[in-house]
Amino acid sequence: MKPSEETVKLFEKDRFATDNGAVIEEVDDHYAKCSLRVEARHRNAMGAVMGGAYFTLADFAFAVAANWQEIGTVSLNSEIAYLGTAKGDRLTAEALCVKNGRTTSYYRIEVRDEFENLAAVVNTTGYKKA
Repeated sequence: MKPSEETVKLFEKDRFATDNGAVIEEVDDHYAKCSLRVEARHRNAMGAVMGGAYFTLADFAFAVAANWQEIGTVSLNSEIAYLGTAKGDRLTAEALCVKNGRTTSYYRIEVRDEFENLAAVVNTTGYKKA
């Protein structure tokens, strides 16, 4: 479902991600889909999308999925695998909760390019502070 105005306003405070163009597309129970329009500032010296752009978008998707219903989950550990060079000018990250325990959670975030090619996968362990 589309995010509420309240959710969008809450995550506008994630300034690094939003100032770099990350936006929330969809939210559901422990799920988020976020996107980023790739611009020149997101590219490295070889013209490919910089690894930090993939990770920033994936981390933002994790934050939204883990916190839009109840704030308080932070990342304990994240691991990224770069699987291919993104084509086109748009990245999409989908974060899905694999395990949601009492104090820890585990999310898999897939980053795809404009043509739905899998470009990166991030596995994140979250910790519920509250």
